[in-house]
Amino acid sequence: MMGRPVFVLFGSSIVQYSFSNGGWGATLADVYARKADIVLYSEACISVSKEMGIKVIDLWNAMQKREDWATACFTDGLHLSEEGSNIVVEEILRILKEAEWDPCLHWKAMPTEFGEDSPYDLVTSSGKSTINPSEWTFHRKRSWE
Repeated sequence: MMGRPVFVLFGSSIVQYSFSNGGWGATLADVYARKADIVLYSEACISVSKEMGIKVIDLWNAMQKREDWATACFTDGLHLSEEGSNIVVEEILRILKEAEWDPCLHWKAMPTEFGEDSPYDLVTSSGKSTINPSEWTFHRKRSWE
C-alpha cells in the first residue's frame, strides 16, 4: 500500500508563521486533512524550482495584484496576515487543480482516509442511521475550490 502524498512547502521566515490562526499552512493542513501530509522546507527559491521543472508559485506578484497589498496581506510588512494567507492558499490550490498529474493532487479529487460510513459516526435524531462528517466543510470561514 502506498503512503499518502506529501506536499513540501518552500519559504523563509514567512513559513514559520503559516500555521498560526488564519495562516496559509494551517488552512492547507485543514483542507488536506487525512488526504495528504503538509511539510515545510525552508531556504529554496523560485529559480531553482523552475530550473528543475517543478511547478512554482510567485507569491510576491500574486500579493501585489491588490492595490492595498502592503497593509492587507502583511501584519508587519513581512509576515502574512489572514488575507495574505488566503492568497497563498488560492495560488497553491490553483496550481494543484491545473496540474495534469496522475494522481490528481487537488484536495477534492483525493480520497479521504477513513471516509467510509462507520457505526461510530454521529447518530441521527431518529437513532436509526449515522452521519458521516469526514467531508464536511461548513466549519471553514470560506469555501476553497
